[in-house]
Amino acid sequence: MSNMTQNTIEQNGCEATPQERHDWSVDEILTILKSPLDELVDRAQGVHRQWHEEGTVQLASLLSIKTGACPEDCKYCPQSAHYAKDTGLEKEALLEVDTVLASASAAKEAGATRFCMGAAWREVREGDEFNQVLEMVSGVRDMGLEACVTLGMLNQSQADQLAEAGLTAYNHNLDTSPEFYGEIVSTHSYRDRIDTISCVRKAGITVCSGGIIGMGESERDRAAMLQVLANMDPHPESVPVNSLVPVPGTPLEGRDPVEPEEMVRMIATTRIVMPKSRVRLSAGREALPKETQIACLKAGANSIFYGEKLLTTPNPDTVQDLAMIREAGLRVLEADAKEE
Repeated sequence: MSNMTQNTIEQNGCEATPQERHDWSVDEILTILKSPLDELVDRAQGVHRQWHEEGTVQLASLLSIKTGACPEDCKYCPQSAHYAKDTGLEKEALLEVDTVLASASAAKEAGATRFCMGAAWREVREGDEFNQVLEMVSGVRDMGLEACVTLGMLNQSQADQLAEAGLTAYNHNLDTSPEFYGEIVSTHSYRDRIDTISCVRKAGITVCSGGIIGMGESERDRAAMLQVLANMDPHPESVPVNSLVPVPGTPLEGRDPVEPEEMVRMIATTRIVMPKSRVRLSAGREALPKETQIACLKAGANSIFYGEKLLTTPNPDTVQDLAMIREAGLRVLEADAKEE
């Protein structure tokens, strides 16, 4: 074990330790988030080197398996039925199992090691559609891919069934801080999010949970969201960090874009407070300069969503992504080399 691993380092008035912690305060995280950028990135790189294979990026593919007509009113989401008249997004039925598995196979051929499936539901309901999702999960796992789903809220029985089907991870983002959450959605509560994550954990499924920046929240809100995630024990297996995609027709369509430095800061801080988690550079990447995306990968992000669309929003094309990864001096994580 290196001296850095054994010893605690003082930096920016906060203790920087490579050990996992679950007792972070909002003020501690905010101090890290606001620290000088060069020092912040250096610190994140040091933590990353101790916990992860250096120089690798996991490719994850995300498919909308049921699109539109969601009854929730999340202000950032074009799939909400509340804004359908303005966004023009039409409801699409749940995709057939064979169609989804064909997409998963294509994603694997393109280099993805994780296949994520999203359904625009408020919550999971027992019945034929849920049974089809269970088939999708089993089929994806049979291909040797990690399988992740995001289906809204669920209960313990449903989580247990997903675990039995072989689900690797369940995505349920916190989106923002507990204090700011009511500004973004009114049809469910922060507690609903936490309860679903609890069911997922009890079923033995790993948790994928992160948030979105650029919705009008403060820096303290960003730190508070990270505090909730970082004080989970264990930490989420993966943490998607999204920047708002201000889709026309949604209430947040007029928001200013996130400044590139803000994204780098968020990625680096996430890496420091959740050293073992896979930090995923997620939605909004298309609007970020290539140099910023590379900076994020060097500041602790070690996964990206790969493919030309994330659910309903655009994403950089695959050729550009592979070129960017090479330019950054990184390589794609192979299926047989996935980190434990």
